[in-house]
Amino acid sequence: MIIVRVSRPACTAGAVAILGGCLMVAGLARAEEPAVRLAPIPATAGRDERVDPMRPARLSPSERERLYEQAARDAEHLEQQGRQLRRLMQLMRPTVVHLSATKPLQRPRNGKVTEDEAGAGVIARVAGKTVVLTNRHVVHRADLDSIAVRLDDGRELRPRRLWSDAGTDIAVLAIEADDLHAARIAEGDAVQIGDTVLAIGSPFGLAHSVTLGIVSAKGRRDLELGEGAVKFQDFIQTDAAINPGNSGGPLVNLRGEVVGINTCIASNSGGNEGIGFAIPMPMVMFVARQLVENGSVARAYLGVTLDKEFSARAAGQLGMVRPVGARVVGVTPDAPAAKAGIRGDDVILEYDGTAVEDDDHLMSLVSMTNADRTVDVVIFRDRQRVPLRIAVASRSDFE
Repeated sequence: MIIVRVSRPACTAGAVAILGGCLMVAGLARAEEPAVRLAPIPATAGRDERVDPMRPARLSPSERERLYEQAARDAEHLEQQGRQLRRLMQLMRPTVVHLSATKPLQRPRNGKVTEDEAGAGVIARVAGKTVVLTNRHVVHRADLDSIAVRLDDGRELRPRRLWSDAGTDIAVLAIEADDLHAARIAEGDAVQIGDTVLAIGSPFGLAHSVTLGIVSAKGRRDLELGEGAVKFQDFIQTDAAINPGNSGGPLVNLRGEVVGINTCIASNSGGNEGIGFAIPMPMVMFVARQLVENGSVARAYLGVTLDKEFSARAAGQLGMVRPVGARVVGVTPDAPAAKAGIRGDDVILEYDGTAVEDDDHLMSLVSMTNADRTVDVVIFRDRQRVPLRIAVASRSDFE
């Protein structure tokens, strides 16, 4: 599991969102006290006897029966949601696998030369083959014989082949066995902010655990992921609980379709704090198909150097109201961008029909383009939108 470290102030009286800390403890204690209605006690005692002026008003048997009937009626809607979640788990359990890998330590310590890593994966059909999709960091540096793929029915398989892509942290394992069930993959960019999703995986080795949440954000592209940094990012952010061991497991929508591969968390403690990230399936499938078909990923190349600090002041100097798109500060000679006439201070506003948000977004879009395509590009130059067509090249030809 990749953990994105975040800083957070110490627990204070305002930290009500921290479960098990600060105000939540007192709040839980109060919540356990039964709610009662109080009513006066009839004055039946003698003048010299002490009396309790208030007493709990208990429900009569008929009132209790009426409340039970109301609770049953009101529960029907929630139970429908519960039945849907149970159906989804019946569909997804056979498609999700538990992965364990024994890999050599890069720096042996205390006589220990290997380490064990656990994660999850999802069975899918890619380019006519049955494979397991997972994260590269789960199986990286492990031999095939040191990787165990445990199915929902208890069978344990060894992968026949392994492909991986460091630029996206995606790995593909080829497996062979009878009665394998492939997950259904969502088509296109189907997930939207606010959608309900389930994260399935093996947190702390507890296989086939499921958590529920929503899509909190999309297009997270500036995460610092430690060693082996992921170069091409376009993460889905979710508050569904993700912990170490969830890596490689599927993020699933309410139709039972896989919309992402769970990859990392932002955490100050090393555990779930409500901020998890998943690779969207369009990127996963683009990489996985090329790995299965070609053994490597061929990405498109434009040949531009972009301004990572494109500011409002710089946008104003170019005649723009605000900084949008990706500002070009340099062009590689003889690269596709140079041949198309792109030059310094051009701002790329659209790429292949998609509005460009910033330089990281453009890099992500280009990375998911086949190297043999011609794409439509719109640039901002001399206070005007200018359309261009660019025949992209293969990144490997220039790097």
